Amino acid sequence: MVLKIFFPQCCNKADSGLLVGHWLPGQDSAVVLAVIHYPFIPGQVKQYIHQVGCVGVGWKNEEAGGEGKTKEEKTGEEGDKVIFVHYEQRKVMLSQLHPTDPPVPLTQSTSELRQVFGTVSQSESLFFLDKYDDSPVKLTHWQSEGREGSIIVELMKQASTPVCLLTAWILVVCSLSVSVSRILNVFPLRFISSKLCSCVQLSYRTEHLQTVSSPTRATSHTDYMRKANIFMSFLLDVTLGLLLIYWLYRENRVGQLANALLPAADRVAKELEELLQWLMGAPAGLKMNRALDQVLGRFFLYHIHLWISYIHLMSPFIEMILWYVGLSACLGLTFALSLLSDIIALLTFHIYCFYVYGARLYCLKVYGLTSLWRLFRGRKWNVLRQRVDSCSYDMDQLFIGTLLFTILLFLLPTTALYYLVFTLLRMVVVMVQGVLQLTVDFINSFPLFALGLRVFRSYTLAEGVKFSVLCEEPGTPLHLMMDINPLKFSSVVQTYRTATYSCYPKDSWLALCKKLFLGELIYPWRHKTTKID
Repeated sequence: MVLKIFFPQCCNKADSGLLVGHWLPGQDSAVVLAVIHYPFIPGQVKQYIHQVGCVGVGWKNEEAGGEGKTKEEKTGEEGDKVIFVHYEQRKVMLSQLHPTDPPVPLTQSTSELRQVFGTVSQSESLFFLDKYDDSPVKLTHWQSEGREGSIIVELMKQASTPVCLLTAWILVVCSLSVSVSRILNVFPLRFISSKLCSCVQLSYRTEHLQTVSSPTRATSHTDYMRKANIFMSFLLDVTLGLLLIYWLYRENRVGQLANALLPAADRVAKELEELLQWLMGAPAGLKMNRALDQVLGRFFLYHIHLWISYIHLMSPFIEMILWYVGLSACLGLTFALSLLSDIIALLTFHIYCFYVYGARLYCLKVYGLTSLWRLFRGRKWNVLRQRVDSCSYDMDQLFIGTLLFTILLFLLPTTALYYLVFTLLRMVVVMVQGVLQLTVDFINSFPLFALGLRVFRSYTLAEGVKFSVLCEEPGTPLHLMMDINPLKFSSVVQTYRTATYSCYPKDSWLALCKKLFLGELIYPWRHKTTKID
């Protein structure tokens, strides 16, 4: 039989005393947690061991021999083989062996390594029982030195509770005042707020603040890491927002931006007019339907003139609007970027209208041609059964169908060209908004706290362990050193990134190409209650 004893390095130089630890269920192994020094009162030691739920074994550190020996080690020399696995108690105590979800109970079927980590982490009461006062029971473990340093941490924990309660109460009052407001419950405002990225991000950050300021303690490692990542993400977001405000108002860049915005809008409108004039002629040598081409061109030109008039009407207020928009960055860089995405959507609303008009006309012609093609083949679409069935048509129906099919087929190139041009313009706007939204999602979901632990305290996120031989001599037990293998950076990001409420849907490229080919509208938003991992 091989007996494995996991021995903490901090106890190697301890005086003679009593070893306190646990036997692992289903394993020929024991985990030593502390050493109780002589002299001691047996009744107090018995009460202490019962309080922390450990077992005790005698220990004698023989300085003359150079190596302390336990009763188990002497037994191993007589017959059974003993392996001493030395470990750093502080690292094992503070580390979390992955995967963490779902939590695995310490049973006989649990792996020995996970039982070791679980035994040390579940013995927290042993390490924090003598934090402030001098207990009559003298121990040696990793908390024995530098206990005064933990007082500051404990005071900060006690002070954070009323702050969290006050913040949670303020957020609850604000949420209730907003929810009971009848103005925001009106259908148009409720629909618009659900589609604006700034409103979605504001509600998302409010939910984050409620999670962080909750006085309820995290029940698991995953909840703790989620709260910490959200808190660090919020601090990073606000810090970047304040830096943006400093950059905007340092040299009156808001005024410079407002002065450059109106000429840029005029330039875009002029480019659109030139594009429409090109489409109304013979674009790329294509022969278009003259009547339909003129109708569509004049219709879109009218919208451009309306939009130019609206921009010039709003020009006196643009600087003030941009001033308040820049000031909103105090809520975080993500809110400012979401607001910028909404402003881009408003400034390019005429392009969106062009895209909708062109897509609807193109989609109408495509579906009309599809239905008429079924008519020639003696088939029709069954709406109730959602399938194509056989059908017989008379001569009048076939004649009208042929006439309509010819008209739609010859008008399709003109409509398709307008649809193609405005779809490309719309895709450019959607790509810009997508880049902004990806930046917002990256800041919201970036596990900054977890990556900080991985860089500065890599042992806290353990992927496994590795063993190295310390001493291997004939007639003596084998001594091994157990070191922690930290989790990979890619695994840290994948495990601890926060789920986001993205405004942009996740469609496959095949589905996107199908929608573009059929003329179906591509809406660049998703409902705010849909989570994306």
